Amino acid sequence: MTTTPNPVTAIPFGDLGRQYHSIGKEIDSAIKRVLDRGWFILGEEVKSFEREFASYIGVHHAIGVGSGTEAIHLALIAAGVQPGDEVITAPNTCVPTISALSFAGAIPVLVDVDERSYNIDPDKLERAITSRTKAILPVHLYGQAADLEPILAIAREKNIPVIEDAAQGHGATYRGRKLGCFGLAAAFSFYPSKNLGAYGDGGAVVTDDDSTADRLRKLRNYGEERRYFHTSKGFNSRLDELQAAILREKLGRLDQWNDRRRQIADLYNRTITNLAVTKPAEMDYGDHDYHLYVLRCGRRDQLRRHLEANRIGSLIHYPVPVHLQEAYSDLGLAEGSYPVAERLCNEVLSLPMFPELRDDEVIRVAEAVNSFV
Repeated sequence: MTTTPNPVTAIPFGDLGRQYHSIGKEIDSAIKRVLDRGWFILGEEVKSFEREFASYIGVHHAIGVGSGTEAIHLALIAAGVQPGDEVITAPNTCVPTISALSFAGAIPVLVDVDERSYNIDPDKLERAITSRTKAILPVHLYGQAADLEPILAIAREKNIPVIEDAAQGHGATYRGRKLGCFGLAAAFSFYPSKNLGAYGDGGAVVTDDDSTADRLRKLRNYGEERRYFHTSKGFNSRLDELQAAILREKLGRLDQWNDRRRQIADLYNRTITNLAVTKPAEMDYGDHDYHLYVLRCGRRDQLRRHLEANRIGSLIHYPVPVHLQEAYSDLGLAEGSYPVAERLCNEVLSLPMFPELRDDEVIRVAEAVNSFV
């Protein structure tokens, strides 16, 4: 294995500073607009962003909330999920997906994933459904759509709502339509590193269903029907005005940034030739937004050390599947329960991926991967 350090400038895994420097004047103006107005919670910026984001996704409603985790949590409750109910999802997702189920008191039921897409395998879905199943939560992992058509067909037959975990799916598509408009609702995260990221936590639930939207608006704000009149029990989970203003400035650039991510992925695909790694597959049913560009390698940890020695950043998304996390040992699931997900978690490695990454940096990363023996 070649580990000779490269004496040139380090390439970070991500660099949000580059993005800010490219749009700093617009961001500063948006922040000043909020400060001058002096209204910071559920004001005009949130209303405008909700309207604009709903239009972008192609749905009637967007409800801004405090985080992507809260988006899933509140969407589940709005869909009628109660403590003790089962919710089906994938074992190789980030733990916040499962945390949201726990907040709702639901029991996660895991289904192994497809070897190529890394998303929930529809062929294994139906056997996981029981009389206690109250929602199906497909995760669009890394920015690639889960295969929704067969999932939705099973859900319709069983009369089970589908809630998309689109935390990494901003602008990605499935059969020509943007993720977020397929199930009863979809949850988005605006964590700073997302394709559409705030400068702090934030999230949204999108839906075409009027009654679900109404329940969500109450749930995020203490169950309030109108000021100081509460018709249900709720939470404090509100997207704030500053983050909404920032997101409005960024939303108009999202497609451009996603196009650049696809260009970077294409350059990686054309330049990486090392047969010791497996490049990500893009499924023919949709457009990947490349929130992450994820390789597979049987000697993943050695490859990561090799990249580090060459001053190249990388991350592992995610090294431990949900059922093997200590926090979820109460599920009683041992190693070997979900072999595909477990294999992926042992092999995946994310390369630098952000729109401001230069072509020469992409090529340098690819050359470092190619030099790994």
